[in-house]
Amino acid sequence: MPATPKFSPPSPNAEGKPFVPEWNPPPVTKLVDNFAQLQVIELSKMDSDDPAVVDALIAQVKAAIRDDGFLFLEDYGISLEQLHRQFALAQYLYNNISEEDKERLLFDPDTGRWSGYKHPYGFKKHRGIPDGIEQFNWYPREWADQENRVPTCIHPFMDEIEAFCNYLTKSVNRRLLALFSRILELPEDYLWENVQSHGTPTGEGYFRHALFRPVDSATAKCAKGMRMHGHTDFGMTTLLFSVPVSCLQIWTRNEEWVYVPYRPGALVVNIGETLEIVSGGHFKATRHRVYQPPADQLHLERLSLVLFNSSVGDLRMTPAKESPLIQREGCIEEQGVYKEFKAIMDQGVPVPTNQQWREIQIAEATDPTDQERNRLGADQILHKGKLYQRREYFGVQVLLPV
Repeated sequence: MPATPKFSPPSPNAEGKPFVPEWNPPPVTKLVDNFAQLQVIELSKMDSDDPAVVDALIAQVKAAIRDDGFLFLEDYGISLEQLHRQFALAQYLYNNISEEDKERLLFDPDTGRWSGYKHPYGFKKHRGIPDGIEQFNWYPREWADQENRVPTCIHPFMDEIEAFCNYLTKSVNRRLLALFSRILELPEDYLWENVQSHGTPTGEGYFRHALFRPVDSATAKCAKGMRMHGHTDFGMTTLLFSVPVSCLQIWTRNEEWVYVPYRPGALVVNIGETLEIVSGGHFKATRHRVYQPPADQLHLERLSLVLFNSSVGDLRMTPAKESPLIQREGCIEEQGVYKEFKAIMDQGVPVPTNQQWREIQIAEATDPTDQERNRLGADQILHKGKLYQRREYFGVQVLLPV
């Protein structure tokens, strides 16, 4: 099949664009030697004319998303230079956003969206204990009204950011969903045409610039080293660009938290709850968290770029019964949200829509520094001798390791 076109962004040197300093990746840690061992997938192999190469790729991805739910993606069409330009734009945003824009574009998670600017004082609109995390999130309304809903300092570069998100969604993510459809033994465009949302550069999902600044010892102690709670993502796929500062951890089959290593230019891909449900549990939505980095990186800032791909909000997710894989092997109730969704489906209770499911989790999110909620007897329980966070939405229990 013909080779997939590589990313061809607008010029960074077009007339009217201010100078943007380069982003220099910080040094990697020297204190961790037991990083997570993730499969490395070369997406360009999808273009091979040799069916054996494509079949081997499908088998490799199938093993990765069943065992880990996380994988590294390389050779997906964006060069390291192009990627570093996007990090430079994120760095420019946080160095130049005005206090007026921070207030004007302030997020309101009670709406069920992270849309806009997140202040570094927790994950609620009101200011709580400083958490050192700033974000800007592009949702459909940011794409639709860039003049009024995007920080003024970044306006000259929106052509580059929009092109980047379009390529990630409509090329990288589409090819990934084609692989996942093939694993379910369905037509290549099944997930793209029937589940993935459309209409903007990120569909109904969102693109995030995030900056994790070092926190003081009092905040770190209050949060017990946590920057973001253990969780599974509620969407289709999450595309996170690998960065040198080690904060992302995954929950392994050995029931321990392990850092994800740095691979320059690679995408860290994780499976969301939507795909776990559609696949009848054959795909694994992996539990992960953001934790403080090793001691030799505690003083460093961590810049992050993430695309959260979402399904159509009106859908009520159930397994794709037309999948020959599911028809032949049945569903897997090993863990996670599919098991809980199936429990209420078996009772004849309608599952929530995708929009309801994602919005309630955002609206009811708690901060790692919330000592009232983050304790035994409140949101936490002991399960098999380990501490878990327990929440319930629409009758669906969510149990995640702390």
